Amino acid sequence: MEGREEAELCAGLVRTESTDPGTYEGALEAQVRAWLEGRVRRAGLEDVVRFRELEALPGRPCLSACVPGRDGSCEGALVFCCHMDTVVVGDGWSADVDPFGGEVRDGLLYGRGACDMKGGLACALLAFDDLLRSVSQARWESGCHGTCVCSGDAPSADDRSWLPRRPLMMLLTVDEEDFMRGIEAVLDAGWLDDGCWVVDTEPTDGRARVSHKGRTWFEVDVRGVTAHASTPWEGADAVASAAEFVCRLRSSVLALPEHPELGRSTVTFGQVEGGYRPYVVPDRAHVWIDMRLVPPADTALAERLVADALAGAAEAVPGTGGSYTVTGDRPPVERDPGSRLLAALEVASEAVTGSPAPVDVFTGYTDTAVMAAATGNLEFLSYGPGSLEVAHKPDEHVPVADLVRVRRVLSALAADCCL
Repeated sequence: MEGREEAELCAGLVRTESTDPGTYEGALEAQVRAWLEGRVRRAGLEDVVRFRELEALPGRPCLSACVPGRDGSCEGALVFCCHMDTVVVGDGWSADVDPFGGEVRDGLLYGRGACDMKGGLACALLAFDDLLRSVSQARWESGCHGTCVCSGDAPSADDRSWLPRRPLMMLLTVDEEDFMRGIEAVLDAGWLDDGCWVVDTEPTDGRARVSHKGRTWFEVDVRGVTAHASTPWEGADAVASAAEFVCRLRSSVLALPEHPELGRSTVTFGQVEGGYRPYVVPDRAHVWIDMRLVPPADTALAERLVADALAGAAEAVPGTGGSYTVTGDRPPVERDPGSRLLAALEVASEAVTGSPAPVDVFTGYTDTAVMAAATGNLEFLSYGPGSLEVAHKPDEHVPVADLVRVRRVLSALAADCCL
């Protein structure tokens, strides 16, 4: 049956819980490492492939496996980047759907993380294995049967022709669904260099998504003065001031310039708390804010808008005042129209599907966006199975046909770029 290998691997990953917060990624990382080591042994490349682990957070290791290039290094690699954590299960699942069952029904594989992003992880692993087999075959045909490398380190200078032109790396990260501390630890450790081409396998609906709105988070505290609700003039209503603040900030953000590709900046007031009794003028309110910013807007501008909105609210509700904290700062990332990685992905997609992958923006923020923003390396994109619209939702699922397509496109991409 077409898709059996892809579905079985994805289902096995789904059955290993890696919720964040929750069980986290330790068990899944051990499972994936064992799978990779088994495929490396089968290919006879134990003396070639290099594994690294990095404990980004206690008990939460990132993992990489790299097939080095002909110069013996892993610099300038094509990187398949996949996060191992999922969001929590949550409520609302159908009674007959096990969030960790990995069951296939009518061509859809169900389970928490099936779409975001264990389906993509399965595709990347299988594409990595496809390249292992190609390298193994090239090694055999070259007459180098296990004696042409030096103690598991770099290949000898005389016998490198069977190695890839460009290295290929599997990179597995933690904490993507929370603060993205896994990819930050990887960057701090120097695992990725400026010459890398990085593909994450987030769900993209068959599209290559290559640009991101920025993501800036704020927490805002509004202070007032308590009083009896029957004599509100004796106090200062912090909730009323927070409402003024919300309206002013929303209007300011919506008035920002539109970007030709990324569209408009947005603001969401995800959570609001305030007061402590319905018959007391509230002396406090707390607001959590998520801004998605497009150039030329950035966090510095957003801070000015927040400060101005707080000042306006304090003027509208005398006796109140406020302060803010920036709790998240991810700058927007625009695409490079001359990206060689994107061009290669389009060629691979056309070879497999008959047409190049359409190019689009990514509405969320990914590990590769963190990499691009931190390093300035714009050779990055997202391409993976499934739809972002079903990620994080009850009855999350991924089409098995998507797994097949993406595995084949990634394999073609690796062959074109590396061999």
